Amino acid sequence: MDNPAKINILIADDHQMMIDGIRNLLSAERTCYIADEANNGQIAYEKVAANPQNFDMILTDISMPLLSGTDLCRMVKNEFPHIQVLVLSMYNNSTAVKEAVLAEADGYILKNSGKNELLSAIHRISNGGTYFSQDIIPLLYHQYHKEKIQNEQLSLLTAREREILSLIVKEMTSEEIAESLFISKKTVDNHRQHLLEKTGCKSTVGLVKFAIKNEIG
Repeated sequence: MDNPAKINILIADDHQMMIDGIRNLLSAERTCYIADEANNGQIAYEKVAANPQNFDMILTDISMPLLSGTDLCRMVKNEFPHIQVLVLSMYNNSTAVKEAVLAEADGYILKNSGKNELLSAIHRISNGGTYFSQDIIPLLYHQYHKEKIQNEQLSLLTAREREILSLIVKEMTSEEIAESLFISKKTVDNHRQHLLEKTGCKSTVGLVKFAIKNEIG
């Protein structure tokens, strides 16, 4: 029986103990070969760029000096799409997961995962799939649901309400907005109230945050 093809892996992590630990976990696996390692994202990128044919997959941390894991992932995916990327992180929050997904990472697992989950992730990704830890999936759903609600709220705003919201972001008072748009202050106040109701915000500060998140202003 033929030996299975090895997955050539580069480990990128700024903690040598983490790199050594992954090496030890995978040392007995016939399908995995640690081709190289790097203690920061910049070195990892330079090694991949120099010999992209030497690597099939990168196991990377997110928070690293010089170049983050998500930036490393984004650059590698853009230039060497055949290389798959699995993020190993201690960050269990929707912001970190979203950044990894936007960088086109093939998977995301937590550093406290066991050997079996790491191997499952590596093999599934190597076979063309994706892998996200069970602890991560609710975060992905929550982020999707949150963005869906924001998009629905945004679609409810009229062109005039968007215009007024952009002026609110510029710290203009109702009187100044009324003068700028040649409408009455009462009309502006009515629009403010509608904005609060449609966005679910409770104050002007909330409206400003909503506008910034949705790039209005």
